[in-house]
Amino acid sequence: MNKQSINHLWETFRKNNPNAPEKYSAWAFGDSKEMADELALLVVDGVKTATASNFTLYELENEALPQVGQLNIILNGEGDAAAIVQTKSVEVIPFDEVTKEHAYLEGEGDRSLAYWREVHETFFRKEFEQIEKEFTYKMPVVCERFEVVYK
Repeated sequence: MNKQSINHLWETFRKNNPNAPEKYSAWAFGDSKEMADELALLVVDGVKTATASNFTLYELENEALPQVGQLNIILNGEGDAAAIVQTKSVEVIPFDEVTKEHAYLEGEGDRSLAYWREVHETFFRKEFEQIEKEFTYKMPVVCERFEVVYK
């Protein structure tokens, strides 16, 4: 993670937004450098305005769910800061109830629900294998919408 890049982006953002909190989270999408690069670019370009994550991992790690208004720095595959996003909505729903609209807002592939289900099932199955749990179509998914507030 390139702390200089992250700190520079955050401090520049805070100069223009003095009411912004001092704390932030910085993270990359996906499980590879290539995926992080691709998805960060989609965020910067305004194509990707949503994401989905495995609710079970939040529970196991005793981690708080994303909160509306929360600011996050999105990183590329090198750990460089690409953009700052603000969470607009968060809902937890079963995998098989994720909507076409959410799949489209994630901005990946052909933006269809079929594509979303295919790639996310593969991704979530890998996550569940690592924690020795079973993937189901009723698994809770954290569906988050966000907007770029600085890039």
